[in-house]
Amino acid sequence: MDFVRIGEKLVSRERIIHMIDKALEKRVGGASQQEVANMLGVDRSFVSRLETLGEIRKGGKIALIGFPLGNKEELQQVADEFGVDFCYLLTDEERWRLADESSGADIINEIMRIVALARTYDTLIFIGSDMRIRFAEAMVDKQLIPINIGESPIKGDRYLDPEELRGIFRNLQDHDA
Repeated sequence: MDFVRIGEKLVSRERIIHMIDKALEKRVGGASQQEVANMLGVDRSFVSRLETLGEIRKGGKIALIGFPLGNKEELQQVADEFGVDFCYLLTDEERWRLADESSGADIINEIMRIVALARTYDTLIFIGSDMRIRFAEAMVDKQLIPINIGESPIKGDRYLDPEELRGIFRNLQDHDA
């Protein structure tokens, strides 16, 4: 156990982390801040402040889908930075591997799974060709932010400036604030 001495008190970091995890689990499960405060034996405002300390952003759930991207990892980092709820990015090699290693039925099922999932988010940022963007627009009924990386069919990876993606996330934050 990791203990810290504060004056006359011996404090367990592990216990604090466990209690915070338990509180967040209860909040995610639908418990009110007051219910969690009662469970922890603290004021409701303390629970609110804990949530504020860990807050990354306000607003609805965001999905980011895109391919073929040569700087996938870099874009994934930007998505993580802004707390994106669902991220599905593929390089050109990954998309062709998926196509080559899957049956037609498997590919259709994967597309349907992703479309169904994308429809559960408040905002979809879609990175792709002009044709793929039109498909995404037809399939989702929520806010869609398209990023066109070329005319279809795209051959090979494309690079998307991470600052362009950061700008979109910042605009979404400003809009939700």
